[in-house]
Amino acid sequence: MGRCVVCGNDYDKSFEVIMRGRRSTFDSFECAIEALAPRCLACGCRIIGHGVESAGAFYCCAHCAHSAGLSAACDRL
Repeated sequence: MGRCVVCGNDYDKSFEVIMRGRRSTFDSFECAIEALAPRCLACGCRIIGHGVESAGAFYCCAHCAHSAGLSAACDRL
């Protein structure tokens, strides 16, 4: 069993994720997303898909990127 670093739940089906050399234990994908997924700079939602990245800034979609002035951004189809 491992204790989730986000919620503290001690769960027999926990799992570990290594990201940038740091190992973290989670009890659910929800907690892993909360801890690891970037937030959209425009609307603040967690980005769990491809999103749009420009100059180190992350956006959840082309619409949010456009609102930040990135007129060339397009969603991946």
